[in-house]
Amino acid sequence: MIIIKDIVILLVSIIVIGKGAVWLVDAAARVAKHFGISELVIGLTVVAFGTSAPEFGVTILAAIRGMGDISVGNIVGSNIFNLGFILGGTAIIHSLKTNRTIVFRDGIFLLFGGILLSVFLWDLTLSKIEGIILFTLLILYLLYLYFNKETIETEEPTHAMYRWDPILLFVGIGLVIVGSHFLVESAVNIARFMGVSDWVIGATIIAAGTSAPEFATSLTAAMKSRYGMSVGNLIGSDIFNLFGVLGIAGIMRNLSVGHDAHINLIILSFMIAVVLIFMRTGWVVSRKEGIILVMIGLLRWIYSFS
Repeated sequence: MIIIKDIVILLVSIIVIGKGAVWLVDAAARVAKHFGISELVIGLTVVAFGTSAPEFGVTILAAIRGMGDISVGNIVGSNIFNLGFILGGTAIIHSLKTNRTIVFRDGIFLLFGGILLSVFLWDLTLSKIEGIILFTLLILYLLYLYFNKETIETEEPTHAMYRWDPILLFVGIGLVIVGSHFLVESAVNIARFMGVSDWVIGATIIAAGTSAPEFATSLTAAMKSRYGMSVGNLIGSDIFNLFGVLGIAGIMRNLSVGHDAHINLIILSFMIAVVLIFMRTGWVVSRKEGIILVMIGLLRWIYSFS
């Protein structure tokens, strides 16, 4: 009976996340137009912050408990999952348009973050000073976004902002966050019922569960031709995860990780570089490129299980 309950919760959570994503994307697009902010910037900030909330909760809680492997591993695993399964999967369903700004500004910044994190963690410890550096870089990046507004074309016209859109925006984020929480809880229970180890759960199930909001939001945005928000949400979410969430976690306490972190950090930087190349070729992530990204994600999962 317990496993049936978890399956029902899992399915309901997916529906809640999907509905929340629709409200979030629609409201964010109208709010962006009203305030003269590009959908790319909205995707990189408000939407990305909202969909990164599950990673924030898991990582900070693990940091407080001194569980460095889970704290750092969840972020690295989620970022790889975002770029492999989610960006790749979304591109398979609907090819994604990109532009020079998201590649050479936001993408390069993310790649720099992946390399910097690899340097910081090569001694298997993320210190408080390194956490401060990561978080400071995020603040500088957000300030740069605020003073340098860029836009990306959309094929679907945006209606004028409704009075209730700011509320709808945060209700959408709330539904996505709550839905993802129960999705993770039920997924972990189902995995344990099936005899999967805690390590595999953390490296795969939890990383995938906390990335559910990014998938729902990015797919919804892409289907509505909100390409800037779709791609920007994933890149922005990874930036928030890497610089913001890990930065705060590192500031709270020194985080120690195992040697498995080395290969996963290399995979993350490699994945970011591949995504940047795909986004630059023709300024679109095609279906074929999406398949390649998903395959890389699958290989990483196979490595985790092995």
